[in-house]
Amino acid sequence: MIEQLNQTLQHIRESSGARPRVVIIAGSGQAALGQSLDVECEWPYSRLPHFAVPTVAGHKGRLLLGKLRGKPAAVFEGRLHFYEGVPMRAVAYPVDVARRLGADTLIATNAAGAVNAAFEVGDIMLIRDHLNLMGQNPLSGPDLDEPGSRFLDMAGAYDADLLQSARSAARKLGILPREGVYAALSGPAYETPAEVRMLQVLGADAVGMSTVPEVIAARHCGMKVLGISVITNKAARKADSAQATHDAVLSAAARATAHVRALVEGVVEQL
Repeated sequence: MIEQLNQTLQHIRESSGARPRVVIIAGSGQAALGQSLDVECEWPYSRLPHFAVPTVAGHKGRLLLGKLRGKPAAVFEGRLHFYEGVPMRAVAYPVDVARRLGADTLIATNAAGAVNAAFEVGDIMLIRDHLNLMGQNPLSGPDLDEPGSRFLDMAGAYDADLLQSARSAARKLGILPREGVYAALSGPAYETPAEVRMLQVLGADAVGMSTVPEVIAARHCGMKVLGISVITNKAARKADSAQATHDAVLSAAARATAHVRALVEGVVEQL
């Protein structure tokens, strides 16, 4: 894997000497986050050695390097999901690349279903902690001994200072974000009512199919993390209510893009 990372980095550095400080992963329906960036270079994932290409609608699959509010930044427009049939390390690979390019902060966004019955579609949730229920971990397999021990302490995975920055930025914008625990399942099927009840018992407030692998990889290499979920559907719903669909999730996420984009910009401005 180290050799693969070196080949990816060499390809990028042949076109750009940029050293991003912050990396942003744009989740489902959040491709417009890339519009915050003054772009200097861009690559489709298909042109980056050893990058897998997303197959899911709402994920462009493009790396952008440039400046965001004057800070060197990278935006990954779209992510890989474990349910697409790629190894967990491939899901986390963009984070490993970003860290080696120089990034020390990860802002990961996603679309999530509301497990907490008080949450509404359109709410923005700041992630305080997570439940990894995916059955896999990107640190599994051969121990690379780099960048650190795979026996990783995940207490405080979501940085307290970044959370405070997000709260401050939200107040200035007049946004009232929720806060809570994000549960990651492997997907791609949505949750059954029984599974939602289980998640409620476990203490989850929202559920999705991403983010946690990237957060683990980021913490493994010493990055600070902020997680932002857009509540796009009600996981805690009656079985006879409107069905959850990917198109509906993308539509709800897109409607919240302006707030997410402003929130991310406000956080980056404080770095």
